[in-house]
Amino acid sequence: MNIFDIIGPVMIGPSSSHTAGACRLGGVVCKMADGDPVVEATIRLSGSFARTYRGHGTDRAILAGIMGYHSDSVEIRDAFHIAQERGLRYLFVPEDIPDAHPNTARITYTCRSGKSGIVEGASIGGGNIRITGIDGMEVSFTGENNTLLILHRDTPGVIASVTNLMYWHYSELNIGNFRLSRKERGGEALMTIELDELPPEELITDLKKLENVHNALLIRAV
Repeated sequence: MNIFDIIGPVMIGPSSSHTAGACRLGGVVCKMADGDPVVEATIRLSGSFARTYRGHGTDRAILAGIMGYHSDSVEIRDAFHIAQERGLRYLFVPEDIPDAHPNTARITYTCRSGKSGIVEGASIGGGNIRITGIDGMEVSFTGENNTLLILHRDTPGVIASVTNLMYWHYSELNIGNFRLSRKERGGEALMTIELDELPPEELITDLKKLENVHNALLIRAV
């Protein structure tokens, strides 16, 4: 536990869970977009998020995060106006997501290039978050560590190729957590690798060159 777990994050209020955590959830969408501006977003809010999002500024905070602002950015207060200026269309939908944490958001987004995706996660208190779903695949990471997302074909040898690459060429990196998700055997799968260090950009380039790897993305610590 550190001091921020006790006193809470530096933020624009009123609530660490409903505002700071919400902004960080939106921030993961921004990082998934990887520099491609988000032009459309549908944000489904569950539990207490759905009941109190207007009064606690959850809607403004999520929008601000999607646009790249942080939990202490004064722009959170003007997120609706900024979104309009940027041409970001958005819709908030209160909805019961079964078996979800009370402060859960499921964000479906489309980027300017046409790329789209879905991020689901929860604000779990004190401004902390947990991402539980990426594009329909179950994941589990907090965004507190630098995280590699590697989309690949579920076939023998891919995990070994990734780990061998990191061992032989990026041995300074330490893996803190590893998780594999897949929708079906032999289909698309997603590796989630949390790192203690910030990896060089060359790692992403090298990962994309591996056979049966469709895409690789670095989610910098948020």
